[in-house]
Amino acid sequence: MSEEKKESVVMVTGGSGLVGSAIRKYIEETGAVDGETWVYLSSKDGDLRSRKDTEAIFEKYKPTHVIHLAARVGGLFANMAQKVEFFRENILINDNVMECCRIYKIEKLVSFLSTCIFPDKTTYPITETMLHDGPPHPSNEGYAYAKRLIDTMNRAYAEEYGCNFTSIIPTNIYGPDDNFSIQNGHVIPGLIHKCYLAKKNNEPFTIWGSGTPLRQFVFSRDLAELTVWVMREYHEPAPITLSVDESEEVSIKDVALAVVDAMEFKGEVKFDTSKADGQFKKTAANHKLRSLKPDYDFTSMQDGIQKSVDWFVANYETCRK
Repeated sequence: MSEEKKESVVMVTGGSGLVGSAIRKYIEETGAVDGETWVYLSSKDGDLRSRKDTEAIFEKYKPTHVIHLAARVGGLFANMAQKVEFFRENILINDNVMECCRIYKIEKLVSFLSTCIFPDKTTYPITETMLHDGPPHPSNEGYAYAKRLIDTMNRAYAEEYGCNFTSIIPTNIYGPDDNFSIQNGHVIPGLIHKCYLAKKNNEPFTIWGSGTPLRQFVFSRDLAELTVWVMREYHEPAPITLSVDESEEVSIKDVALAVVDAMEFKGEVKFDTSKADGQFKKTAANHKLRSLKPDYDFTSMQDGIQKSVDWFVANYETCRK
């Protein structure tokens, strides 16, 4: 009997990062569906830039489904200084993973894109159809063009080989297991770490910039749940944006004050307007998601930040920072 049942192996590349860790926790808490085994890769399993290593990983784990999170990533300065490396390494990683998914007859591949790869000059809100409408911002064009080609190749593999490949576009992700570096981390983990130190050292909490830019933030647990749903239920090559609604867009100031509340920080809060603000807004529309999951209830900003702060404080000694 057991031989007749369809067994599936879901392999998550980049499985030890922010989203991979959230997927692991979500699966551990909700339970894999019957016959599903989950494998979470880290860089210790092999170098996905190497075709030989990638083939060895596919031979070892024999996945039927792949969630592809692994990428060469970095902050603004690294992207500007190493465009060649960001392009080449991501092209190699993505080509190896996608071609192995074809060769090993993977039933479903879900890859991650990013809102930062959209055209620099655009109208808002951004939708999935606008991805190739113009060049990305020059600062990260190496990374952006490599990532855009995932969408191009998802369609090409579907047309030529009938592969079930798709991609996800998340907005700004935050949550436990993030990189809380003040210099190189993203905005929420950076603010959490900075507020923690201000409280510990009895100093003012200084936020870089005016606090006016607007962003949509998605809690990692919500993104994990929706990513698993995409893997199981969403079967078309066109990308899908996984984001809170446009009405949930918040200012950096609102985020900073939510961190202050969650950290129970009672000191002075200052905005250093000599620091650049960056792009004012990057609003993304989630119409496609809402047409398929109209009732999905996202974690509120207050709850998500409280959970992130609590996790950071509890794991301060060992977390990435």
